[in-house]
Formats: sequence, structure tokens, C-alpha cells
Amino acid sequence: MPERLTPDSPTAARPGRPRGATAALVLADGTVLWGRGVGAAGRRVGEVCFNTSMTGYQEIITDPSYAGQIITFTFPHIGNVGTNVEDVETTTPSARGVVLRMDPTDPSNFRAMQHLDAWLKSYDLPGIAGIDTRQLTRRIRDAGAPTGVLVHAPDGAIDIDAALAEARAWPGLEGMDLAREVTTRQAYSWDQTPWKLGEGYGTAGEGSRHVVAVDYGAKRNILRQLAGRDCRLTVVPATATAEDILRHKPDGVFLANGPGDPAATGQYAVPAIRSVMDKGLPVFGICLGHQLLSMALGAETRKMELGHRGANHPVKDLTTGKVEITSQNHGFVVVPESLPGDVETTHVSLFDGTIEGVRSRKRRAFSAQYHPEASPGPHDSHYLFDRFIQMIDGKS
Repeated sequence: MPERLTPDSPTAARPGRPRGATAALVLADGTVLWGRGVGAAGRRVGEVCFNTSMTGYQEIITDPSYAGQIITFTFPHIGNVGTNVEDVETTTPSARGVVLRMDPTDPSNFRAMQHLDAWLKSYDLPGIAGIDTRQLTRRIRDAGAPTGVLVHAPDGAIDIDAALAEARAWPGLEGMDLAREVTTRQAYSWDQTPWKLGEGYGTAGEGSRHVVAVDYGAKRNILRQLAGRDCRLTVVPATATAEDILRHKPDGVFLANGPGDPAATGQYAVPAIRSVMDKGLPVFGICLGHQLLSMALGAETRKMELGHRGANHPVKDLTTGKVEITSQNHGFVVVPESLPGDVETTHVSLFDGTIEGVRSRKRRAFSAQYHPEASPGPHDSHYLFDRFIQMIDGKS
């Protein structure tokens, strides 16, 4: 059970601490959740969120969009298939830590190469196990994502008061430009194509189309989906200007996913996107890229009371009437009332009615709030990449 603190409560010999506890999750409201440490030792502060996916924990932990966040997994058997070198979305994970119901078991999967505990240590990521994740998830659902500090101390020396003070001092994600922290530092080419059983990842050819991808925190599988559609990719930093992008002479421009407050990143990203659209180039955005594109088209964004994170989110395509089961990870959303008249909503969430996609009637630009690359998740939304290719080819 969680221990409730008051701001002046002492930490010495505090009652209620379980024997053998080597980790704690301390929330800014004073809640303390004791558990067993996994992964690296250390202390991390961040926004505590939850993800409802039953698969893909390795991709989730390495998704750059989780920068600044401590991920609570609602599925209890995290670690059961181990880890490998293929299922990662970035070189260096940006998540702050993980919260688990059960201790990771020895992996049972033919692709497993490393135990989750060892894998977390290799990336210097701390975790806590033995938490009542159902209770924590309900708390987040009802009161919003709290700030928290995750402490893993193998010797059991955990200073709760220091952790509580750090949690209360952390400013939160609103107003944070985290894209600068996770983006590439220089432009590079990408030619890896999607994974196939028994073959692994492929290599693209020269490509009949050239796409410039702006990296606000891009997942590798998004780039693979584009490369697998006969595209030659050049990835540029989040801070790239329109001149930097146009210098590569692209046939289309992709705006990647990423973490943080779109209003903060938009200070430099929106002017570049507007200038690119002024040139008539096709533009496609995903997640943060969707929010930035919407802002470039004249809309506004806001932080959600409860973000979307999981692989089971139903979304309706208003242009076809079809419903997709989507993979999502976002805590900000486009404000419907702020959309200008020449921008239409193309997709909506069937959970809460929020905007999941837009399209400009005047520009060659569209976007999706969710993740059509679908790793983790089903393949329902791959058609969005095909729409982008058709737009580049002048067929839509």
C-alpha cells in the first residue's frame, strides 16, 4: 500500500516501509510506492504516465517521445520475451525509468538475446517492480499524470524527503522543448527497410523519391516504412530551417514524432514548416509532427488531462468511415475550435473525440496524431504512408 506523507514528515525510521525494499516511486503529492529495484541504480525525475500495450515494451522504452517520462506498464508480464538488438527505436533511450507489476522473469522467446534487467542496466535506466500498477493507473486516470521521482538504491538507502523535494520542484512537461534533446545533431541518410521474419531488416535501393525527414524524436520504424516504399531518406535535425530542408531538393517532407510541448518546439519549427509548405511540397506529420503541422496551418495545441498511450486506441477515419485500432503516445492535442476553415479533421478518437488527423484544403499537407508505423500495434494504419507516396507522385 502507498505511504502518504505530509510536507513536514520525517524520513527516519518511517513506518510502513517494507523489509527489503530497494526502490521507491515518490509522487509530488506525497504518495510513496515501495518496491524492488530493477535495471540501473539511480534516481530519476519525470512525469509518471501509463501504457496499456501488451506487447512491444522494448520499442516503447526506446521511443524518443517518452523523453521526460517514467513509464508505468499496465500489462504485468513485462520482460517475458527478453530483449534483442533489433527491437529498438533509437540509439539512446530518453525515458526516465519504468514501473512494473512483477519482477522480470527469465525470457522465453527465440529472438531473446538479453534479460530485461541487464538490458535496462546497459542503458542506465532504473526501474521499480512489485508496484500495484492498477492502483497507480487509476490514480493517473482520475487525477492526471503526476510528477514523480523513481529511486533505485540496491543498498536500500533511499532519502524520501530529498526525492519528494525534487518531485515538487520539477516544472513538468508543459513548456518544455524536448525535441532539441533527442534530435540528431547532423543530417544523415537512412536506407533500412522493415523487418521480416527470417530475414531481419532490408536495405533500400537508390529510391525513386527523395524525402527529407525532420527528426523531432523519430522512431526508426517510421523511417523504415518510408524507405520500404522506394524512398531515399535524408534525416535532418529538429532545428533545421526551411533553407536547410530545401537545400536537399526533396520530393516530400516528413515531420517526425517527438516529446515535449509542441508550443515550445513550434517556436522554431513552425516557421520552417510554413516556408516548406509555401513551396508547394507535400508534407506529412506524425504525432508531434502532426501537432506542429497543425500549428503551422493556424491551429493551437493544449496539454491533455489524460494522454493517449497504448496499442488499443480506436480511431475513425472520417473520409472512409473505417475504424482503426491504433498505437498512440501523446500528452498534447490539437484544439478543435482553433482549426481554420481551410483545415479539416480527418480522424477522431473514439475514446474521447479528440482530433487524430487533419488535412489542409489549400496545401499539400496532412497528418496523424497516432503511430501508423505500428510497432507496437496492428497494421491498420499503414495506408497513411501510401497516401503520402501518392501525394508525392501527384496522384492525390
